[in-house]
Amino acid sequence: MCMKIELPCSCGKAKAQFNNLNNILPPSVIENVYCPACSAEVTVDPETMLVDNGWIIEYNMEQIRFLLAKTGIAPETVTPEFVFDERYSTWQGVTPTDMEESLREREEIIALAKVDKKKYFETIKSWSINRMQAFMEAGWRKAQPRSA
Repeated sequence: MCMKIELPCSCGKAKAQFNNLNNILPPSVIENVYCPACSAEVTVDPETMLVDNGWIIEYNMEQIRFLLAKTGIAPETVTPEFVFDERYSTWQGVTPTDMEESLREREEIIALAKVDKKKYFETIKSWSINRMQAFMEAGWRKAQPRSA
């Protein structure tokens, strides 16, 4: 089970939604979040930060390495990319605002089901395919194919 975490970005103009896999890591491992508006002012430290499509997540890597070591993960293998890509602390959804946006978009499509079921099924299918394609083309990290 994953607990939803919502944090404001550094400038306060946006919010990002996170999941921490099986609650192994507490929300406190996320030290700062920077949206595209405030990330331009940030010097990225690759030892503690992950950049995803203009957003920056700053992790408390010392705390993360300590906690993941308790699960048998070698501290030297733990990087911001590992934490994000292995879902230990990552966006809830594909982007920082994905879940909120997808709910709003789905509600509009679901209204079609009451009027035209065939149109609803066609629309929901193409919506999900097109949405993921748009995320991939926009460069969102979680939308990119992962190597085995």
